[in-house]
Parts: sequence; C-alpha cells; structure tokens
Amino acid sequence: MSSWILGLTGGIGAGKSAATNYFQSLNIDIVDADIVAREVVMPGTQGLNSIVAHFGDDILSADGTLDRTKLRSIIFDNKEHKAWLNALLHPIIRAQILTQLAQATSPYCILCAPLLFENGLERYCQKTLLIDVPLDVQIARTCNRDNVPQEQVKNIIAAQMSREDKCQKADYIVDNNRPLVDVHAELDHLHKKFLDASKAI
Repeated sequence: MSSWILGLTGGIGAGKSAATNYFQSLNIDIVDADIVAREVVMPGTQGLNSIVAHFGDDILSADGTLDRTKLRSIIFDNKEHKAWLNALLHPIIRAQILTQLAQATSPYCILCAPLLFENGLERYCQKTLLIDVPLDVQIARTCNRDNVPQEQVKNIIAAQMSREDKCQKADYIVDNNRPLVDVHAELDHLHKKFLDASKAI
C-alpha cells in the first residue's frame, strides 16, 4: 500500500486526465473518482439496484446500464432527488476509493477527483495538486471536447468551487495553459519531490 497520497484536482477542461496519464507513464498508481463513480452503478451493483428501485426501470438504457443523461435531467431541477442520490452514492464511492487507495503499490499514489475539496477527499491526502487554466480556456476546451453549448459548461463551472478558492487550498498549482513540454517538465520536478516525500514516511 502507498501510504503517501497526492490529491489531484482541477475544474472541467483543465486537463486532469492529461496530467494523470503522465504520472501513470511514470508508473504511479491512479485512483480516479470519476471512474469509481461509474463502477459503483454498473449492472448488478447495489448502487444501480437502489437507483432503479427509486426511479423505476425507465432510468435504464436498452442494454441495462444506467442512462446518465436521463438521470442528470431528473436530478438537475429536483433538489430532493439530488440529495437522495448523493446520500446513496457518496458513501459507496468513498468506500471504493479507500479500498483502491489501500491496494495501490507504487511509491506514492494519486487520488484524482474533480470535487476533491468539495467532497472533503483532501483529508486522505498528504498534499494536493491543482491543474489550472483560465476560465475562458476551460469553457473553450470543454465545448470543443464534449460538443456542448457554452451555457451548459458555465453552469457546470458555477456548481463547482471557484478557481480562486481551489488555488488557495491547493499545495501545488500547475499552469496547464502552455506547451505540453513545459507542463511535463514541471510534473517531472513534482514527481521527484513526491518520491522523496514518500520515502520520508
């Protein structure tokens, strides 16, 4: 088990995946909260069974998987449904994240979570790293990547902790609005720092 954990976060479109992919290429284990959130509602899981029991079979796609678009539209305007869903899934997701962190074998491991600070997951981490880009870059990248309107992206950003607050909370900040070679050089530098810190435990 890696006893030294780095919490990695960033707003939508900031480039978290590119950063975690780079750390992965350095043989660092990654626990991705977004992937865990999908795993706990796969067919046959208690998570999906509870959601179907609550919302009915209409919440399923033809192949028996969760229809995320439909679920999003249901909870978007309904605070009670959203609160019920969060109360169901957050403890399951947290437990699965902790299990995967305990199974990590690299010198240190990374917990990647877009809502790291919002959901209090930084308490499990020794240090935190924010992948950061300006707001207009976030919006442009996400619109291009997901082919969604600007308004939708702005709503997602508005629902997350502000960029300023994240910058204040993070131990390290990497500017991802520059050439990839520069970003990788800084990640390399941080990687060495994290390796040293993990050896000191």
